[in-house]
Amino acid sequence: METPIEHIGSLFSNTKEYLQNKSDLWKLKLVDKSSDIVASLVEKLLLFFILTVFFVLLTIGLALLIGYWLGHSFYGFFVLAAFYGIAGWIIHSSRDKIIKTPISNGFIRKFLN
Repeated sequence: METPIEHIGSLFSNTKEYLQNKSDLWKLKLVDKSSDIVASLVEKLLLFFILTVFFVLLTIGLALLIGYWLGHSFYGFFVLAAFYGIAGWIIHSSRDKIIKTPISNGFIRKFLN
């Protein structure tokens, strides 16, 4: 039969092992969440790069086409520059609702899942 001192020693030993396992579990969860976020970020950056190249080439083609219709190729570039300027102003004026809130919510959702 164990004495109370041996029970207390066993309890402390089990508590130490439990805390060590809990710490290891937190570390593994943190690594899992971090790797998930980094992978998602890399995927989104790659997609952004591909879409940027696509839209640049599309814009050049449209500018040349509009310029052809208007008689001078540089007119098409001016028309598209005005369009992008207006679109940029609209996005800038509502950037919190369009950009900041969805990105913040996405990061929070990733961390909490």
